[in-house]
Amino acid sequence: MRILLLLIAMVLAQACAPSEPASVSDLSAPDNRPNIILITAEDLGPRVGFMGDPIAVTPNLDRLASQSVQFNRAFTTAGVCSPSRAALITGAHQTTIGAHNMRTSSYGENMDEGAPYRAVPPHEVKAFPELLRAGGYFTINDFKTDYQFGNAFTVWDRNTKGADWNERAPGQPFFAMINHEVTHEGRTWPPDTDPALHPVVSRRNPLNAQIDAGKNFPLTDPARVEIPPYWPDTPAVRANLARFYDNIRVMDGQVGELLDRLEAEGRFADSIIIFTTDHGDGLPRHKRTIFDSGTHVPLLVRFPDGFGAGTQRGDLVSFIDLAPTILDWAGVAIPDYIQGRLLFDDPAPEAIYMAGDRFDEVPQRFRGVREERWHYIRYFSDTPVIPSLGYQNVNPIMREMRRLQTEGRLSALQASYLEGIAPREMLFDTQADPHEVRNLADDPRFAAIKRRLSERLEEWIAASGDMGLIPERNLVARIWPGGVQPQTEIVEACLRTDGKTVLTSATIGASIGYGGPNGETRLYVVPIEAASPFKAKAVRYGYQPSPIAEVDPERLAPC
Repeated sequence: MRILLLLIAMVLAQACAPSEPASVSDLSAPDNRPNIILITAEDLGPRVGFMGDPIAVTPNLDRLASQSVQFNRAFTTAGVCSPSRAALITGAHQTTIGAHNMRTSSYGENMDEGAPYRAVPPHEVKAFPELLRAGGYFTINDFKTDYQFGNAFTVWDRNTKGADWNERAPGQPFFAMINHEVTHEGRTWPPDTDPALHPVVSRRNPLNAQIDAGKNFPLTDPARVEIPPYWPDTPAVRANLARFYDNIRVMDGQVGELLDRLEAEGRFADSIIIFTTDHGDGLPRHKRTIFDSGTHVPLLVRFPDGFGAGTQRGDLVSFIDLAPTILDWAGVAIPDYIQGRLLFDDPAPEAIYMAGDRFDEVPQRFRGVREERWHYIRYFSDTPVIPSLGYQNVNPIMREMRRLQTEGRLSALQASYLEGIAPREMLFDTQADPHEVRNLADDPRFAAIKRRLSERLEEWIAASGDMGLIPERNLVARIWPGGVQPQTEIVEACLRTDGKTVLTSATIGASIGYGGPNGETRLYVVPIEAASPFKAKAVRYGYQPSPIAEVDPERLAPC
C-alpha cells in the first residue's frame, strides 16, 4: 500500500511540476517505479547527531533525518562486516546461508587448519540487486561488496568506484548502493602506527594520513568524549575515540556532497533514499561482538513524497528486513527463502536475532536474541569475550587495554572481557543498563525472562538452519569437495519454435549473463531474440564462472 500511494504521488507531482533538467528520469514513461539509493557507512553505530550523540558533528545526515523516517532500534545480524553484508544483500541470516565465518578467504590464515574458500549459499538464494536487475532495474555499486560468496558478475550492471546511474537506459529505474569507508576500524589508527603490529598497517598509514590532511575543521576535543565503563579512561583511549569522531565528520561531509548531487539531479523527487551502516562502531567490545554496541545502527528512509518526514520509530528492525522491503518498493516478487519483513507493512517482531562465529584467525561461536528491552547472549566457545586477534590488536584502545591488563590496572569489568572464558549466558536489561555491563543471567529474579529468551534462541537456531553447528572444515568439504572451488557448467543454448533462444546451465542455481566480449553485459531472464552470434557465461555464487560459450542462433538445435 505504501508503494502504491508513493507511485500515485510521484506521477501526480510529475504532471504538475515545471519541466525538469534532462538528467531527471521521465516518470510518465511506462516504468515509473521509484529509484532506490542505499547509502552505507562502515563500522558506525548510533554515534550521529540525529540519534542524540552530543559530540558527533553530522549536519548533513541530520538534515536527511529531518526529511526521513528514523528507525531507532535497527540492528545488524552480526557485529562485523562480511557476515553482516551477506545477510543484508540476501535477506537471509548469514548462519542460514553458510556465510557466517568472518572472511572465508582468511580461513587457515594464522590457524592450524583450513584454506581460503568462498561461501556457497543454497542454490535458490540470490542477492537482491540481481533480483532487481532481473525485474528491470539498472543496478550499480560503489564499490564495497564483501558478501563472502564472491563478486558474481550477474548482481550488478556496474560494480566499480564511481559507478554512475546515468549510464542506464532512458526512463529505466535504478538501484544504487554507495559505501563510505572513512569510518572503518582501520581508518581510525594514527598514520604513524607501527607497521610491525600487522602486515596491513603499512598500507593503511598513507591512507590515514591523507584523511587527516583533509580535516579542515576544529578537531574533536578528547576531554569532551564519553568513555564507557568497559574501557579504561586514559589519554590514549580518549584520543582514539576523538579521532573516530573526526572521521565521522569527514564521512558526513562526503554524504553531504552526495546528497547535494542527488538534489541537483532531481533524485530527491523520484528516489527513495536510505542511510545505514554495516554494523556498530569499529572499536573494541563493539566490533566482533553482538552487544548492542556491535549491532545497533542508524537507519533512515526518505521518501520523495515526504511520507513520515521527521518521525521516529522504535520497532525492532533487523538487517534482513531491507532486502524484502526494497524488492517490494520495486514491485519485484519476494522469494520464499527471504527471512525479513516489510518495514512499512508487516507487524514488528517481538524479537530479532544475531550471531558471531570465527573472526579471522580466532574461532568463536555465540548467538543472541534481542527484544525491545531484554537482550540475551549465549556463548558456545571457550574463549574470552575479546580474544587476542591480530587485526583488532592494532587499535589504540585495544593496545591500551592489553597494556593495562599486563600491568594489572584494568577494572574488574574491563579485565573480564580479556581474561578467562566468556560466561555461557548473558542477560541485559537494555533500558536500565544501556551499556550492557550488568549480566543478570545468574540473578534468580530474572530466571523467567532468561528462560523465555533462551527458548526463543533455541527455536530460532533450529528453525533457521543454523550452519554454525557444522565445524568449518566439514562445511568446506561439503561445498568445495576436496578443497577445490567448483566451476559452474558452461551455458547451453537451444532454439524455441517461436525463434527465441533459451540459455541454461547444468549447475543448479546458476545465473546467466550474455552479450559483450565476455558474456557478462546483460542478465538472462527470459528467452531472447537473437539474430547474430553472441557470448554467454554462467556463475553460481561461490563457484568459479563457467567458460565463455559461443552461441550462434542459426546453428542451434531445437529445444
